[in-house]
Amino acid sequence: MTMALKDKKEPSKNRNFIESLKHAIDGLIILCKTERNFRIHLLISVIVIVLSIVLKIKSEQWIWILLAIFIVLIAEVINTLCESIVNLIVGQEYNKIAKKTKDVAAAGVVIASIFAIIIGCIVYIPIILEL
Repeated sequence: MTMALKDKKEPSKNRNFIESLKHAIDGLIILCKTERNFRIHLLISVIVIVLSIVLKIKSEQWIWILLAIFIVLIAEVINTLCESIVNLIVGQEYNKIAKKTKDVAAAGVVIASIFAIIIGCIVYIPIILEL
C-alpha cells in the first residue's frame, strides 16, 4: 500500500540522472525559500568565502574552510529533514520523543557550527595577526 502525496502524485523512481538532479535542485530551492537558518548559513558561507579571497588563504586552508562550510550546510539539511519527518508523523501535537528527535538534530547543527568556528579560528587568526 503506497501513501499518496498531497498533490495526488504517487512517488516513483527517477527515470534518469537529469531528473534526479532536477529534484535535488528543487530541494535546494525549497530550502532557500522556506528555511531561515539555511539562508543564514548560506549568507555566512558567502561572507567566509569573500573573506578567504580577500585574505588570500592557501589551498590547504581552502580545503578546511570548504569542508567546514559544507558540513554545516549538510547538518542543516539533515536537521530540516528530521523536523519535517517528525512533523509528518506526529503533526503539531506535543510529543516527548518528537521533541528529543528535533533537539538532537538541532544539536548536530550546533556541533557542525562549532567545528566551523574552530576551523575559522585556526585559519584566520594567524593571518589576521600578521596584518
